[in-house]
Amino acid sequence: MVWMIISGLIVGILLGFVMQRTRFCLAGGFRDMYVQKNNKMFYALLVAITVQSIGLVILTGLGLIAIPDSTFPVIGTIIGAFIFGIGIVLAGGCATGTWYRAGEGLIGSWVALIMYAVTAAVTKTGVLLPVMNWINKPTNVNASMAQTTGIPMWIFTIILTGITLFVVVKTLRKPKPKVAVPKLKQKYTGIRHYLFEKRYHPFVAGIAVGLIALIAWPMSISTGRDYGLGITTPSANLITFLITGNTKLVDWGVLLILGIFLGSYIAARGSHEFKWRLPDKRTIRNSAIGGICMGFGASVAGGCSIGNGLVETAIMSWKGWIALVSMIFGVWFMSYFIFVRPMKKLQQQTTPKQANSASTSKQPQTT
Repeated sequence: MVWMIISGLIVGILLGFVMQRTRFCLAGGFRDMYVQKNNKMFYALLVAITVQSIGLVILTGLGLIAIPDSTFPVIGTIIGAFIFGIGIVLAGGCATGTWYRAGEGLIGSWVALIMYAVTAAVTKTGVLLPVMNWINKPTNVNASMAQTTGIPMWIFTIILTGITLFVVVKTLRKPKPKVAVPKLKQKYTGIRHYLFEKRYHPFVAGIAVGLIALIAWPMSISTGRDYGLGITTPSANLITFLITGNTKLVDWGVLLILGIFLGSYIAARGSHEFKWRLPDKRTIRNSAIGGICMGFGASVAGGCSIGNGLVETAIMSWKGWIALVSMIFGVWFMSYFIFVRPMKKLQQQTTPKQANSASTSKQPQTT
């Protein structure tokens, strides 16, 4: 049994290592969809979801695992995921991203991580529990798309696979920019180069994350935890364990998140990217507020960008896809105030100055 639980640590190390080395960041990906009109990281998420979903169809078809039935609160999922989306913009990373960036030495991520885990614990088991229950009580419905529509899961997976292949091929066929991008001189060779130096395409990262998410299912189920990857509940359990000393809370999920931190640290050390970085006061403030929003939002929504956005979507759950859309809208909402509006103000301030400068240059000079 101890070995089975330790498998959570192994899966976490793999996930943290891969996410750190590939810079697999959903917060940045959702933001870039709006701010830079760049969908590449979102498409990488679709790749990860598709890989995991295909694997789950095979594993369930062979009878190796069973996906548990569940219900979900529609209103709570929408509200919670939207608040979570706001939080990840302020925090500079989603729940998993905060764990792996803390492993790189970012103090701001440490602040966000602590506030996220504490708020999740307070919401799930503390004074905010009645608030969460009040939001979630009115609307609980069946989460399974297959059960509510009568359409088998594998058909939804085929549709998702077709959509994913279409956007991936379309993206890869786009002509590359002619501007030469300077590349750093290769320092290492062999496996060290591939592990700690080589840069990987987001789609390669998506495949790797999807495979790790798939492996997590049988590993976790073998310990009696009938689920795949999850970040919010394990983070809350870790805080509760530190306060109460209840060792029953240290399960596969807790070792998973500790493994993410450790895997990221190993990757950052090996690639010489680890460095203690102290942000300014504004970043610390935003990180703290973002962490609080993440912890509360993910608890109310029943999952974060991994639990809902990667795992629930892969099992074809209404909860996952509704949460993913709400999360993206939350990111776009806060991105407007953090990135878009300041840029528009700067452009408005710059344009009159340019116009005045042009007008002055056209006036005849006198001696």
